Amino acid sequence: MYSAAASASPPRRDFISVTLSPEEVVGAGGYNNSKAWRRRSCWRKWKQLSRLQRSVILFLFAFLAVCGVISYTSMGEPWKSLTNKSLDDQRTEPEIPRLKLANPAVLPAPQKADANPGDYPELSPQKPPKPPHIRRGPSNFQIKPPWRDVRLKTKGTSRVAEEPVQADKEEKTEKSVISWRGAVIEPDQSTEPPSSKVKELEKPSSVEAEDQKEPVPINERQMAVIEAFRHAWKGYKDFAWGHDELKPLSKSYSEWFGLGLTLIDALDTMWILGLKEEFEEARKWVANDLVFDKNVDVNLFESTIRILGGLLSTYHLSGDSLFLEKAKDIGNRLMPAFKTPSKIPYSDVNIGRGTAHPPRWTSDSTVAEVTSIQLEFRELSRLTGDDKFQKAVDEVMKHVHTLSGKNDGLVPMFINTNSGQFTHLGVYTLGARADSYYEYLLKQWIQGGKKENELLEDYMRAIEGVKKHLLQRSQPKKLTFVGELAHGHFSAKMDHLVCFLPGTLALGAHNGLTADHMQLAEALIETCYQMYAQVETGLSPEIVHFNLHAQKGHKDVEIKPADRHNLLRPETVESLFYMYRFTGDKKYQDWGWEILQNFNKYTRVPTGGYTSINNVQNPSNPEPRDKMESFFLGETLKYMFLLFSDDIDLINLDKYVFNTEAHPLPIWVPE
Repeated sequence: MYSAAASASPPRRDFISVTLSPEEVVGAGGYNNSKAWRRRSCWRKWKQLSRLQRSVILFLFAFLAVCGVISYTSMGEPWKSLTNKSLDDQRTEPEIPRLKLANPAVLPAPQKADANPGDYPELSPQKPPKPPHIRRGPSNFQIKPPWRDVRLKTKGTSRVAEEPVQADKEEKTEKSVISWRGAVIEPDQSTEPPSSKVKELEKPSSVEAEDQKEPVPINERQMAVIEAFRHAWKGYKDFAWGHDELKPLSKSYSEWFGLGLTLIDALDTMWILGLKEEFEEARKWVANDLVFDKNVDVNLFESTIRILGGLLSTYHLSGDSLFLEKAKDIGNRLMPAFKTPSKIPYSDVNIGRGTAHPPRWTSDSTVAEVTSIQLEFRELSRLTGDDKFQKAVDEVMKHVHTLSGKNDGLVPMFINTNSGQFTHLGVYTLGARADSYYEYLLKQWIQGGKKENELLEDYMRAIEGVKKHLLQRSQPKKLTFVGELAHGHFSAKMDHLVCFLPGTLALGAHNGLTADHMQLAEALIETCYQMYAQVETGLSPEIVHFNLHAQKGHKDVEIKPADRHNLLRPETVESLFYMYRFTGDKKYQDWGWEILQNFNKYTRVPTGGYTSINNVQNPSNPEPRDKMESFFLGETLKYMFLLFSDDIDLINLDKYVFNTEAHPLPIWVPE
């Protein structure tokens, strides 16, 4: 209530408070609450203010409006990110027996993996690394490392090796965190290639420490893998640095393309194993010495899966744009391979001259090679915004989809680059020259968000063809195996390469395909393990033949002299990884441990490196071949490390898909 003095004199005018006189409030009819009265009253009071007062009030309103816009801009994206994250947290993941549920994916940065030098001579205590430099990279995949406490658990004792890796807390989230989650199967719709307009690279989203899960300790078996990798890397560094492959016995090297294949193949393995110093040293070589402008012929398939795939994977894991720039360079240099009458690519490309050609002895390419480069080229298009890469490889798949000459989804091994037709009809295998065609049907479907139904249809039809024409059981243990079909005649021959199939079947079942695929996967992985267990060295030969009829004194597996070599191949370990990740059955880890021990016993070279061997049936003299394939570091040891891990977020299979050289690439999500 106003005082008498106040009512007797005009109200005080100032720009902080404006009052209404009682006369204006109380009238004959009491308080008038009409809109017209309110407008006239406010207008009279506004006119009573001086020009200076009105100017100050207007300035304050304008200033508050500007502040509001700035606040909305700065707070909108983080709020949206938190909202999206809250929705994601509400979703539940399917339970995996004996494995904990997946948390939001946090890919660890390289962590020191120190062990007691008495247990592993090559491992020496190392200083904690400096916080890594955060470079531009793709959203969500380049993750700032948290402080890590790595514990090595041994029987009766617990040794702790701490590696503090502090996250850069000053960097703000600029993009909302994307959950790389595979979409459900949807009605037929094609995955559109990226816009031809080059997209600006996004800065990596930071992950706050409180959002990261507690790191899973590295266990003793993983430490053994790290020790094996370091031993192999020592040989490569000492005797073959910057060259394609190590020859550990002669302490020299061999060249295939002259592009440092082993080093590039091993980059993402070092990142996953936490070998920071080795990774940084290899990165310097890539930055300073990896040059693609040279007059050399490379195989399109091998250079795509090893070099392009390795560079793309390392870019995603590290966020370092150096690797993407190198990937774009090699990707562009491989494109002349697609300049053929049929658009089926040539097998060989000269990356310096920009020319391509088929092998000297034929105009054919192998079916596996032309249909197992799609994951890499599609991802390169997605990252660069240049759709030429994806268009080229998608055209190959669409063409193969329409071809005649298949047998219930099974494809021949060769295709002509001039006519675009299958050749050497009537021979069907899941081994060399055809294997990864089937693998990439499923993985492209997963990579693209489960939308490209032609790929899924071809995959499902092919698996039915395998069951109808290629599956048999051996004697005496009744092992289920995949043979070959040649002009209607079945052969009980099975390549070690075929052991990719159990893992692929399990991956399909995990992504919602029919449950009998997992049952077949369980039967086949038992067979692949027996290809090791029934051999004198405990190592599988390159090719086996199965006995279809019981014979006294004979095992299921027979080995011919020309087939008894072992190249340190990864396929069985790869499938063991998938089987353990999806079932939690510890026997798969135990089988992998046996294989690693036998690699150490029969293929390890004391001065550094591992070697392929010629005779898996002779433990006293396995006849070393003096060659360490790049895939031993790129695939075999990587899958070993992942197999022995109980952390299902270490390369989460709902967010990544591995190419056929074990390089993880992200699963796409709708934009």
